[in-house]
Amino acid sequence: MKRRELLKGTFAAATLAGVSTVSNARAAQTPAAGREFYELRTYHVKSAAKLPVVENYLQHALIPALNRLGCRPVGVFSPVELTDPPQIFVLVPHASADSLANVARRLSADMEYLRAGAPYLDLPATDPACDRIESSLLMASFSGMPKMEIPKAAAGKASRLLQLRIYESHNEAAAKKKIEMFNSGEIAIFRRVGLNPVLFGETIAGARMPNLTYLLAFADKAALDKAWATFRADPEWLKLKAIPDYADAKIVSKITNKVCKPAAYSQI
Repeated sequence: MKRRELLKGTFAAATLAGVSTVSNARAAQTPAAGREFYELRTYHVKSAAKLPVVENYLQHALIPALNRLGCRPVGVFSPVELTDPPQIFVLVPHASADSLANVARRLSADMEYLRAGAPYLDLPATDPACDRIESSLLMASFSGMPKMEIPKAAAGKASRLLQLRIYESHNEAAAKKKIEMFNSGEIAIFRRVGLNPVLFGETIAGARMPNLTYLLAFADKAALDKAWATFRADPEWLKLKAIPDYADAKIVSKITNKVCKPAAYSQI
């Protein structure tokens, strides 16, 4: 029972709490066929000493189990600027809201997952691996990027980096306007200048709403710096951001930027 109870804390608390939100979001803004949903988790690891326990769980229990459920590729990455206590981001793609809603129940019945995850799942409350796990649910409501992509420029490179960016807005209308801006040409500019998109998602449940989240991939730090410099000077970008309705001061209230290193076993 301990394992099943912990599963409810780690998966169901975020996933099932967001089911009604997901359903409402679909009713209000039904995405085109084939668009994805994502769960972005932040594991706040208790201490550096607990990192091997969490990493072993992710690599040998969680990711294989999620893959068996059809959730792939699963990304695991941590900030290049290390935090204390450590943080690990886990990105889980889902082909549908139903997949998102049922993942906790299906994992709780997966005996292979429970056996492989036992060193993590069976830890007592007096000696946990993590202080908490935060979760956001995202919907790929961007016409320019309905599904996750693995950019060839960075795939398989040991030096590769992922850049996680979150744009918060002061209200829902402003957030929709920023999504409109990306759909109106910004994503296309990203692709052209080497800001290799992995995903774009509108947050439908989680903290710091309303916001949108996106992930970029680079072969290395030099490629990251070069792409952003090219973007900032791009004529099409300068024209787009000059449109009064798209001014950052009107539609973006805060930007979170984290350059991350994928785990060796990350599928992104």
